[in-house]
Amino acid sequence: MHPSTLPLNHWRATCADASGASVVAIDNKIEQAMDLVKSHLMYAVREEVEVLKEQIKELVERNSLLERENALLKSLSNSDQLSQLSTQQANPSSTSQAQTVIAQPPQPTQPPQQPNVSSA
Repeated sequence: MHPSTLPLNHWRATCADASGASVVAIDNKIEQAMDLVKSHLMYAVREEVEVLKEQIKELVERNSLLERENALLKSLSNSDQLSQLSTQQANPSSTSQAQTVIAQPPQPTQPPQQPNVSSA
């Protein structure tokens, strides 16, 4: 090897070592960033799971309450009402009409009478 090329070869070796160390440092930074993203995602997923578990719990409780209410209403109703309900369930269009009728109170046929007040 020629003595004049020795510093150049040393510089190339130093650059190669430095770039190798640089690549390792970048790989480490990428790995740390990926770990950070992973931990944030896991945290978000855990939070969402807790919210969904709470919603499921509330829905199960509501369903249970509605089933008990349904059983009570069935026990308090007579057979004519139950058969009418079965008919409404078999014919969905009549169900919406029946709900509309139930939801709206009957309108008075005559306007209310005004009190007879005379002025003095």
